[in-house]
Amino acid sequence: FCLMAAPGKVAAFRLPPLPTIGEIIKLFRLKALKQLSQNFLLDLRLTDKIVKQAGELKNAHVCEVGPGPGGITRSILSAGVEQLILIEKDARFIPGLQMEKTFPKHLKKNWEDEPPDIHIIGNLPFSVSTPLIIKWLENVSKRDGPFIYGRTQMTLTFQKEVGERLTANPGSNQRSRLSIMAQHLCTVENCFVIPGQAFVPKPEVDVAVVHFTPLVQPKIQQPFELVEKVVQSVFQFRRKYCFRGIETLFPENGRLKRTEQLMMTADVDPTLRPFQLSMSQFRNLCNAYRKMCDEDPSLFVFNYREELQQKKMTRNVLGSTDQPEEENQL
Repeated sequence: FCLMAAPGKVAAFRLPPLPTIGEIIKLFRLKALKQLSQNFLLDLRLTDKIVKQAGELKNAHVCEVGPGPGGITRSILSAGVEQLILIEKDARFIPGLQMEKTFPKHLKKNWEDEPPDIHIIGNLPFSVSTPLIIKWLENVSKRDGPFIYGRTQMTLTFQKEVGERLTANPGSNQRSRLSIMAQHLCTVENCFVIPGQAFVPKPEVDVAVVHFTPLVQPKIQQPFELVEKVVQSVFQFRRKYCFRGIETLFPENGRLKRTEQLMMTADVDPTLRPFQLSMSQFRNLCNAYRKMCDEDPSLFVFNYREELQQKKMTRNVLGSTDQPEEENQL
């Protein structure tokens, strides 16, 4: 469901008497659904603090994802926005929110310009937060979706551990695939942490508020799918030397030779752990891998897991029960 607070009608949302968010939940008999990972934030002081991290919203255009009963929604409206679009999967919340459309074309800016006066804000369910930010990062890379208007900023909530991964520096134990995919495309700031007890029902973890501003130039100038494949491969064995993950980019025939070639071309020490690699080292790995794929297009479509699966099927046909070491490690 996509709803919109139309320009000129926003003030109506601020007129008294407004029921509290808790009263709205009771009025419409709403209950957080575990299968949708829903956790409501009822404290308007905290929702105001989240919205403040988005920057100046006076006359801005905002898309809120997962508004639920409307706590953050109310704080966004109080900031004096020009337009608010609400995207909500759960139809039970629609009567308590209210109405539709997309942003006007005149807001569009060139990518090199300052970010447009458009913001994505959301208290994301834990179950969708990681796949959703990866999808939005792909949109950033391709400058489509919400980023056809320019470098649209995002202010989103994540499980605290995910927030730490998004902002982790080289050498940190939290450094991960998410760190590279986010930081090579955006400036990422971990704004503050909300205690779990502030939510209803209380999640078992605390929640991080993270702000994203797309970069004018990505730090790795390769297609999103290629960067993601290299980064995923490297972090597949995060506690082993990085060459172990890089090996999975190549078919078994010639694997060692090609791995050595890639690492020499990229000038990366094969005995570094994945979380120790800098952004420039990942850039070098992606550039070197792109060159190898250009020379041999079959490389990019190679899938290490499919190779393992094929081996397993072959062993089953032959009646073998032995398990290769690499399969057990995945």
